Amino acid sequence: MNIALLTNEYPPHIYGGAGVHVEYLTRELAALSRGRHHVDVLSFGDQREEHPGLSVRGFEPACAIDVQDPRHTRFMSTLVQNLMMAGSVREAAIAHCHTWYAHFGGLLLQQLVGAKLVLTTHSLEPHRPWKVEQLGTAYNATTWVERTAYENADGVVAVSESMRQDVHDLYGVPFERIRVIPNGIDLNEYRPTPDDAVLRRYGVDPAVPYLLFVGRITRQKGIIHLVRALQHLQPGIQVVLCAGAPDTQEIGEEMTQAVEAARRQSANPIVWINQMAPRADVISLYSGAAVFVCPSVYEPFGIINLEAMACETPVVASAVGGIPEIVVHGETGYLVPFERRGDTDFEPVDPAAFARDLAARINEVMADPDLQRRMGLASRARVEAEFSWTRIAERTLEFYEALTAADPR
Repeated sequence: MNIALLTNEYPPHIYGGAGVHVEYLTRELAALSRGRHHVDVLSFGDQREEHPGLSVRGFEPACAIDVQDPRHTRFMSTLVQNLMMAGSVREAAIAHCHTWYAHFGGLLLQQLVGAKLVLTTHSLEPHRPWKVEQLGTAYNATTWVERTAYENADGVVAVSESMRQDVHDLYGVPFERIRVIPNGIDLNEYRPTPDDAVLRRYGVDPAVPYLLFVGRITRQKGIIHLVRALQHLQPGIQVVLCAGAPDTQEIGEEMTQAVEAARRQSANPIVWINQMAPRADVISLYSGAAVFVCPSVYEPFGIINLEAMACETPVVASAVGGIPEIVVHGETGYLVPFERRGDTDFEPVDPAAFARDLAARINEVMADPDLQRRMGLASRARVEAEFSWTRIAERTLEFYEALTAADPR
């Protein structure tokens, strides 16, 4: 069985949780498939790799499409890359696509070579309305591509029960065609790895307890809500924001203004690492933190919470999407209710109340070193028990084999 895995992100070009998922899933699939199957990764970029059971080919747009709105450029380039990826495949039993960026190519392979179309649900466009700021009316087109793919998919992998429900509610995919297989974590790589030298290099004082945020500057990750909460923190808390790669210039400027306001309102030091730091450095940042904060407004799964938990760091997170399936309230951290105005809004009903509630839970953890230790150990134990990449790859391969053995439709 040849498995064509289509993705926007693949090392070294990774900027989000979907890319992390693809990196580790393909590695484990290749290890499990040797002698039986071959994994052919088709990605955006210039990658060229050959390993036992695994090939990686990157594709860059072969031409530029003239557009009337500059915000449409990325969408048109994405379609060109999808055409190139689909045209490169002679045969495939499975076309497994990750995010809407690769869905069009998977749809083509379903028709051109008879591949079973599998989609992993990392996020869904209707729940990300802020993308209009970045894409303009191309957001309508990305949602159309996504809807078409889900309506035609032979099988869907949802990374959480919450996402399984969303796929059914938004796109009418029958529950029997959706299998829940969570994200995972490399337990050997993500483990407590404290390094004061790394902290100092980023301007973090190892002697002062700190809370940590890691993520892109985007509406989805709720970073502005966390910055608003900083004024409510107790004294003696260091704040470390490892946040870069803003979606738009506007959200980048909003972040800058929010941090400046927070620095005026609070005596607590705020260290803003305005870049996407290397993975080894991020692991050291996780390991040194007293608490990791995930204020996301939309999170189908939340792989960053697994990363922090694997490093024995408790988590305070918004209770949205798949996060409550990872963070056990009162055991591995705390969940903070986040009530939206509507199904697609990214502001809570009362932003000020959410900021206060978030700060209250952060203060509770920061004030109790024993609680930090207990929650940290419980976090690591939970990750070890439930989220190994090897088991997740086994379950994914079982899904492929079931799909090729009998059409679920």
